[in-house]
Amino acid sequence: MEKHSQIEIKVSGKIGNVDINPDNFDIKEIISILNNVDDLLYSGDKKNRPLISYDIKEGSVRNIFKTGIQYIVSFNAILGLISQTNTIDYLDLATAKAIESLQDLAKKKDYTFDITTSLEGSNNIRIDKFSDFKRTEAIWAEAEFYFYGKITNAGGKDKANIHLLTDEYGTVRIQTPISFLEQQEENILYKSLGIRAKGNQHSENGEIDFTNLEFIELIDYNPIFDENYLKKLRDKAKQSWLSNINPDEWLRQIRGSYES
Repeated sequence: MEKHSQIEIKVSGKIGNVDINPDNFDIKEIISILNNVDDLLYSGDKKNRPLISYDIKEGSVRNIFKTGIQYIVSFNAILGLISQTNTIDYLDLATAKAIESLQDLAKKKDYTFDITTSLEGSNNIRIDKFSDFKRTEAIWAEAEFYFYGKITNAGGKDKANIHLLTDEYGTVRIQTPISFLEQQEENILYKSLGIRAKGNQHSENGEIDFTNLEFIELIDYNPIFDENYLKKLRDKAKQSWLSNINPDEWLRQIRGSYES
């Protein structure tokens, strides 16, 4: 049976002159914390993430989240990195945005968030109106991307999106003009296609911000292996620059360069 451990987000503050407690802490604030914890613990594809159980306790408002201990250990390391560097620039995007969201709530409501784990000697951080956990915007730059996969959803009442299931990134959601979808004569659902999109990318580690991708164009894409096409490319190469190369001599030269 998998071992479990927990993280605690303790919220302190007042509503008027009354200290907050589980009885007067609004459900909207609880939902905000719940959503942020999901990103704090699991920043990638959440389709197969394990169960997170929740409890709320007295002591201002103590939000307790229990899940697999390996995830708590990883989160404890994140807390240590934040406390040592006093920055969130080194975190992956989803985790950094979750911290930013708590920071915004702390300044808006004058709340204090004390975050720790149940591990012995746990790291911890405090987020309040005096802290300033925000990403350095200068390290994010606009870029263009090409995504390939199967379209699993397309549309929306007010803001349309295309959902593209990719091998590399899981499901990618791309904001798409409704006018483009209206002009499609054929149904694109469940077809393998490519999409050119623009968005933000971390200038140091190359991480992509998947929350604000914008559609540029649709690309025909056939992932089926075409042996005849590949054979034609090989034959064409042999007839050009490869025709003048002696394979044995080329291999001896490569081996010689590595030995030297």
